[in-house]
Amino acid sequence: MTKLARQKAILEIVQQVPVASQEHLQRALHKRGCRVGQATLSRDIRDLNLVKTADGYSRMQAGSASDPALPPASRLVREFVQDVRPAQNLLVIKTSVGSAQPVAAALDAESFPETVGTIAGDDAILIVCPDNKSAARLATRIREMLA
Repeated sequence: MTKLARQKAILEIVQQVPVASQEHLQRALHKRGCRVGQATLSRDIRDLNLVKTADGYSRMQAGSASDPALPPASRLVREFVQDVRPAQNLLVIKTSVGSAQPVAAALDAESFPETVGTIAGDDAILIVCPDNKSAARLATRIREMLA
């Protein structure tokens, strides 16, 4: 089971039934054919912004005071970006599997003037720039973050 599928299953489980502990969640995932270790499950819980309440795990509400901030774009680029490929006024950024969306969100948060829009998949990001020169400038900025 992929990370994305596993995390989707976790969200479905916590929305359908009260989940009092990680062990309970681990058993529910196992029933769905997903064997997951405690460390991976803890990372998934953190990544999904799940919080433990008196009723069990639930999704943290957006905008709450404890909503975690995105790590700096430069850090995410260094850790997860594998390649930056310009194509006319577009940039295709290859990332490690499962990392495109957080990297794209961090790049969007930078509000680069060269960016018109960003689309992220599982392991690739497409950034639309207004023209070829803007795409080249943005590619240079992102490559500098890789160093």
